[in-house]
Amino acid sequence: MRILMVGDIVGRTGRYFFMEQTPELKQARRIDAVIVNGENAAHGKGLTPSIFDELIKGGADVVTTGNHIWDNPKVMEIIDTEPFLLRPANYPEDTPGRGFCIFPVGKKKIGVINMAGRVFMQPPMDDPFRLGDKILKSMEKICDVILVDFHAEATSEKLAFANYFDGRVTAVVGTHTHIQTADERLLPKGTAYISDLGMVGAEHSILGMAIEPVVKKFLTGRPSKFEVAEGAAIYCAVQIDINDKTNKPTKIERVLIREKRHK
Repeated sequence: MRILMVGDIVGRTGRYFFMEQTPELKQARRIDAVIVNGENAAHGKGLTPSIFDELIKGGADVVTTGNHIWDNPKVMEIIDTEPFLLRPANYPEDTPGRGFCIFPVGKKKIGVINMAGRVFMQPPMDDPFRLGDKILKSMEKICDVILVDFHAEATSEKLAFANYFDGRVTAVVGTHTHIQTADERLLPKGTAYISDLGMVGAEHSILGMAIEPVVKKFLTGRPSKFEVAEGAAIYCAVQIDINDKTNKPTKIERVLIREKRHK
């Protein structure tokens, strides 16, 4: 089995490149399932029903999110009704939506858990470690493969989380920083790991946003209206190969595609 886990999609630039590249990737790499983080897909902040549909039609099986899930109020129209739209599981218990899901791939059952970190993150979240233990108690009896999107700022927290669950989940991939890291590996007990998947968005940008407004904010110390950057895009993801007999990952490989535009 091969899983493609894709970084944060940023705005229209990212959406279009995701929809252009994903079908080709699925065919060329024989991908069985695609998980993508969509929390920045609606003009850089949040998600809408129509954009969620775009991502699913573009090849996503599950759309994870993070702390920007509520930035566009239209997400409330689907947060309780779309089973494959996730928000971090460690929001308070009465929060709308769901933090994990299970879906079939052939005869296998794939579980996806969405978690958020607490270091340098807002709003404050419940403990992802202890909640992860509780979720796993039910999922590990059902699922052949369990994938975790850990949406967090601090690499130390991502590493701590991944090592805590090493051998108990198939993969822990970090999201949120929009910069793809080069530390992909199999941990000692077998879990596939990368600190951050990166993003799908304009490469010449500041985390997918137009450069000038961001620089202006740093120079002046005053608020500045950010806009999604346009231009040639970058597609960041990882491919995770899983042994069909043992359900253990055998390889995690970075995927990085740069859009070629004619000048």
